[in-house]
Amino acid sequence: MTWEPQANGLQQIIAILKESQSPDTATQMAVHMKLEELNQYPDFNNYLIYVLTKLKAEDEPTRSLSGLILKNNIRNHGNNLRPEIVEYIKHECLQAIGDTSPLIRATVGILITTIASNGGLHNWPQLLPSLCEMLDSQDYNVCEGAFSALQKICEDHAEVLDSAALNRPLNIMIPKFMQYFSHNDPKIRSHAIACINHFIINRSQALMLHIDAFIESLFNLSSDDDHEVRKNVCHGLVMLLEVRMDRLLPHMPQIIEYMLMRTQDSDDGVALEASEFWLSLAEQNICKDVLTPYLPQLAPILVRGMRYSEIDIILLKGNIEDDDMVPDREEDIRPRFHKSRSHAIKSGEAGGGGDEEDDDFDGGLDDDSSLSEWNLRKCSAAALDVLANVFREECLPIVLPILKDTLFHHEWVIKESGVLALGAIAEGCMQGMIQHLPELIPYLISCLSDKKALVRSITCWTLSRYANWVVSQPHDQYLKPLMEELLKRILDSNKRVQEAACSAFATLEEEACTDLVPYLEYILQTLVFAFSKYQHKNLLILYDAVGTLADSVGHHLNKPQYIDILMPPLIEKWNLLKDDDKDLFPLLECLSSIATALQSGFLPYCDPVYKRCISLIEQTINQDMAWKQNAGFDQPDKERMIVALDLLSGLAEGLDGHIESLVANSNIMQLLYQCMQDALPEVKAIKDLEAFYFNSSPLQVRQSSFALLGDLTKACFQHVHPFMAEFFPILGQNLNPDHISVCNNATWAIGEICMKLGEETRQYIHLVLKELIIIINRPNTTKTLLENTAITIGRLGYVCPVEVAPFLPEFVRQWCTSLRHIRDNDEKDSAFRGMCHMITVNPAGVLPDFIFFCDAIASWVNPPQDLHQMIQKILHGFKNQVGEENWRRFVDQFPSTLSDRLVAMYNI
Repeated sequence: MTWEPQANGLQQIIAILKESQSPDTATQMAVHMKLEELNQYPDFNNYLIYVLTKLKAEDEPTRSLSGLILKNNIRNHGNNLRPEIVEYIKHECLQAIGDTSPLIRATVGILITTIASNGGLHNWPQLLPSLCEMLDSQDYNVCEGAFSALQKICEDHAEVLDSAALNRPLNIMIPKFMQYFSHNDPKIRSHAIACINHFIINRSQALMLHIDAFIESLFNLSSDDDHEVRKNVCHGLVMLLEVRMDRLLPHMPQIIEYMLMRTQDSDDGVALEASEFWLSLAEQNICKDVLTPYLPQLAPILVRGMRYSEIDIILLKGNIEDDDMVPDREEDIRPRFHKSRSHAIKSGEAGGGGDEEDDDFDGGLDDDSSLSEWNLRKCSAAALDVLANVFREECLPIVLPILKDTLFHHEWVIKESGVLALGAIAEGCMQGMIQHLPELIPYLISCLSDKKALVRSITCWTLSRYANWVVSQPHDQYLKPLMEELLKRILDSNKRVQEAACSAFATLEEEACTDLVPYLEYILQTLVFAFSKYQHKNLLILYDAVGTLADSVGHHLNKPQYIDILMPPLIEKWNLLKDDDKDLFPLLECLSSIATALQSGFLPYCDPVYKRCISLIEQTINQDMAWKQNAGFDQPDKERMIVALDLLSGLAEGLDGHIESLVANSNIMQLLYQCMQDALPEVKAIKDLEAFYFNSSPLQVRQSSFALLGDLTKACFQHVHPFMAEFFPILGQNLNPDHISVCNNATWAIGEICMKLGEETRQYIHLVLKELIIIINRPNTTKTLLENTAITIGRLGYVCPVEVAPFLPEFVRQWCTSLRHIRDNDEKDSAFRGMCHMITVNPAGVLPDFIFFCDAIASWVNPPQDLHQMIQKILHGFKNQVGEENWRRFVDQFPSTLSDRLVAMYNI
């Protein structure tokens, strides 16, 4: 393959490559434009590979940059390159795999992987044989370069390499890689393990055939001198624990002893990889059996791993106490994601959850961006947390002495790790900790005044983990002092402490709810003062704390003196923020909670807020249409539309009928019709990919639209009614339980609409009933969706019993079991009335499952009198139909508590 560059062209490209390394933004922009121009010339890519592989006299950064620009060109335009150019690039890559420079070898490896990904491995048949052959080279650089490239290929193409499409090259590669486990160079040994590790999780067939030999080889390398080798050994064992526990079980004592040693490794990367082992082991059924003897060794190691290192403290600026006057850097403010409204049964057992997801344990405190990645401290804390959930109180005799030594230590770093450990065990060991909390909580409250900011901040988090217990005790003893100290920390002179205190206070608000009402004025004055004190990042967290307070105390906030404290600073922020300012989102969320809580108290503010929400939705829809029609437009960020829809929901829920005039004078129904049909966008270009992944999902637009539809139905149905023929088909299309939150809100909205629509619902039942019956019978459906579905089916039966009753046998059993736990409320009332109507129409439909109906009606504490009579009539009718003898036999099947309850409640 011969191609020679022209001298002046080569010099021009080298000059551009050197310019592009300039830190000056204007220079970089000019370079970017020149590169775009050069991309018009097909052989530009030949020049780039030439600089990378042939110009050995040129400096390494310039050569490497040439390769990276070529990589981007192949990724973006690879399919349009002429075949001979691609072949030339492939040939040169394989020739340069053994370059003397590690940087160039790595760049060539990245380039090879990009070509393989872009064109498919099947279009480069000589690649794998060539690289595997190079592994045998006596030249270290060739061997290492080939292994480096293979490692990237294994990472990107694990499944393809084990497929029949390529004739299963892994059958040759796995045994070959294992030969290099004993290579005399540590980097080669490390590459060999890393390559094979990529095939563990997928249980690749070729690896499973050699699994015992692989495990034995890992054991042989367990004490390797090289930290990268040890790290890869640990990583392999952690993954094997998940997929081939059967093979590790006979060696488990030795593996645990090895991991205890490696968790204390002098290299942090090895220690972190080994710490992952305890997280994985905790998920296995055998954890308790195999780990019990080692817990006394493991617990102190994990607590030691929670200490901040000297480097951590420097990165976290942990020695700087007062920084609240220092403005935040924009890059330190992480993207935040709005959680759309999800309707659950209001006073049900589950509370207001949507998809019932647990918050991830973040190792105590989510340290700032310099340490936000997963590290040894967080992994150690998470491991103690999950193990506390496995061992429960049994681990306390081991952990309590460690806590005693660390919590009261004179060195602040050790004391801080003890406070973190105490927070980590909170969930798993709560029952056993209760006897110690009367002593520990006051001590922790005193730690909120510690002179070290990092101790104050972690104490906020740990106290939040015990908030549930604090709230259940006499308020003067614990809640009041904790609240007072947390409010002082909200006004701390250290930004990290402010953040931790705000988050902890939000947790306390959720636990305490209306118990905070006596202290509202003091709380509001503190939070409002923080508005004037906070820098950018913490201001966003403060909005959340204010919104959570409104959610927690509800209508108790609707007092003139509270409104006068709270609203002026919020409205001031509202007036300052432009429509395209991201800070508007958390403020809108906060106002949504406040509007719901204040109810009529929000009336003086509702007009401008309502109009701005409508404007935000309109702007986003128009931008979305422009983007779809013209590739030159940017894809809009739909989060502002979602947040605006949710704030309108908050207004509708809070203002109820008072929102009618605002709705009447706006085009909200037309906008809602468009939002309900928001489609998943097609990704038209690479630049849109990022927007696609980082923008809010279109599913959230629909989720929020259905929430607003339900709330407007309750508040002013006269404006929703004319759109029923358009809305009902869309609701039916969104009854897809694969998208739980969308499905949940659509289901809830249907239930609210049919209660207002009455018999008119008849013409729409065929659009939704079949889907609702599928959902209620679907295994593993979340509790919230099941309850909402059951209530909506009951409500459809209430307004159209003749149409729904024939389907009773298809859903009655699941309906009864879904609603047997929810508390007495309006939704339960309408659903049970519907069931009674349906049974009256089709009594035979309930016969085979009548015991489930009996169980469900027994869940009522105090049914309304007319509903009580309806239920009693059905029971007596059933008893009369089957006769006394059969009835007695039937009741004998019941648990005694159920039959006693039915006798007491319904006199049967």
